[in-house]
Amino acid sequence: MTADADAHAHTVLAKAAGENFPVAPRFLPRAWRDDLMAVYGFARLVDDIGDGDLAPGGRDAAYLGVGPGQAADRLALLDAFEADLHRAFRVAEGSGPSAAPGHPLLAALVPAVRRHRLGPAPFLGLIEANRQDQKVLRYATYEQLAGYCELSANPVGRLVLSVTGTATPERVRRSDAVCTGLQIVEHLQDVAEDLARGRVYLPAQDMARFSVRESDLAAPTANASVRTLIAFESERAHRLLDEGLPLVRSVGGRLRLLLAGFVGGGRAALRAIRAAGYDVLPGPPEPTKRGLLREAGMALRREG
Repeated sequence: MTADADAHAHTVLAKAAGENFPVAPRFLPRAWRDDLMAVYGFARLVDDIGDGDLAPGGRDAAYLGVGPGQAADRLALLDAFEADLHRAFRVAEGSGPSAAPGHPLLAALVPAVRRHRLGPAPFLGLIEANRQDQKVLRYATYEQLAGYCELSANPVGRLVLSVTGTATPERVRRSDAVCTGLQIVEHLQDVAEDLARGRVYLPAQDMARFSVRESDLAAPTANASVRTLIAFESERAHRLLDEGLPLVRSVGGRLRLLLAGFVGGGRAALRAIRAAGYDVLPGPPEPTKRGLLREAGMALRREG
């Protein structure tokens, strides 16, 4: 990897500090940290492509072999990203002669895929979620939104279990609950930002139930109906995170601390939303580090 490519990759990976939950904290074994950061780099980059948040200059498009004329075409970039992912898997699996992946973050993923025999399905799910973001801008029901989370969030938890060698059917089920809960929390924090992108992740059925119109979501501050809706969705996310508590208690050591951090991060964000009076429209209510540590500690102590 060239110095420029390495610097560009680190720019994407630095976004881990802004997440609600710890991505690869220093208390984990170095091998786990490296592989989890490689997975995070993939997930962060595919989201940046889907949201149109790539660094200016078209460097990501160039790495993916996309010409300047299509550098702003998100679907073209996602198609190229998927093709580069398949190159990474062919290299990792040694399945015949293959060109190396062009993007440095996909090149960095190869050792993790090889070490843990990761399959392509979770990565393809994340790509498909971002394709869906270009085509589906509203969700009629919670069930439809949960189907989106199955693509956009749940694969990340499954990859964490695979990297740490702890995946079982029951743990995957609990992990899916945590990841869907975390995705809903993020949607609640980002209602105004998502609306500015033309997207609404609040189910239309729930909006109608609480007499919330899209014009209400565009206001500088939330009215009583919007606050009631956000409180309702927050409770749904809280239940999902609680459903995942047995996952934390099913493992030991430093992995248990990491998973408690995931659950605690989501619960701390919900606490911040509640402290803001469920008014998420002025900007995302952010959890404090102290709040995250407190909630992670509670996740460690609570019986599932």
